[in-house]
Amino acid sequence: MPPTAIISTLGFVIGIALLIKGADLFVGGGSGLAARYRISPTLIGFTVIAFGTSFPEFVVNMQAVVADAPDLALGNILGSTVANIALVLAICAIVNPGVIRQEPGVRGINEVLLMLGAVALFALLAVRMVFDLPAGIVMLGSFALIMWVLWRQGVATETAFESHGSRDYLLTGGGLLSVIIGANLIVTTATDIALVFGISPFIIGVSMVAVGTSLPELATSLTAVVRGEGGISVGNIIGSNIFNLLFVMGSAAVIRAIPIGSYTDILAMSLFAVAILPFFVESNRIRRGWGFVMLGAYAGYIYSLFGSG
Repeated sequence: MPPTAIISTLGFVIGIALLIKGADLFVGGGSGLAARYRISPTLIGFTVIAFGTSFPEFVVNMQAVVADAPDLALGNILGSTVANIALVLAICAIVNPGVIRQEPGVRGINEVLLMLGAVALFALLAVRMVFDLPAGIVMLGSFALIMWVLWRQGVATETAFESHGSRDYLLTGGGLLSVIIGANLIVTTATDIALVFGISPFIIGVSMVAVGTSLPELATSLTAVVRGEGGISVGNIIGSNIFNLLFVMGSAAVIRAIPIGSYTDILAMSLFAVAILPFFVESNRIRRGWGFVMLGAYAGYIYSLFGSG
């Protein structure tokens, strides 16, 4: 094996280790902050944790637009949105379907509808086949409005978690730093390996980079599910999608116009977004079954991308 491949493999393994440990610390600190400030754990997932775990998407997209690689930026956002639903939430539903429930202090399905509204706006703006400055301004303004609505709805009267005092800040900050470093290592090494095979930037963005930047969501949400903290898990996934679609893509569009090669990719992402609804039915059996269905759909989606690329 060439030395560069050995280094990339080692970096990938280290990245996974940092990601898993960081996610555990991050969820613990986020839960403590929810208790400390009497904020719904779901709202913590929507905002602090969703923003933190989506930071790799933000960094990748800023680097992509500066480097004049718009296909990579668009592919990353579309792929991350699909992966958050059909991979991250699907796995969480399979592992513990009972945690996907309404949390006290929030309106449950309303947050899902906000995410679907963000998807609809994204798809509507994409009809022009370019995300430019006007589209970016609309996205950022809509994102600010959604965050305001969530904060207005999110104060809880009770919380099931205990604060660890000032240690919560250290846990959250240290965990976030570990997650970001781990994710960047994974994305860098995986992308280097993929480029050897001459894969197009868009497909790399939708698959390798999107999965890599979604690993923080997977690690954080799965850790929350195992610990029974469903509000953080679901809120993290939904909040990350809103953050990616409106804030990350809006910020990138303000910096540089991003052309859309095919509207079919936008439609595919929108269909996966609508497919989140069965995860919120009452039956745990249906939730778990739908998780397996979505994993199969995701595998087919990725296979079709490489088959067409």
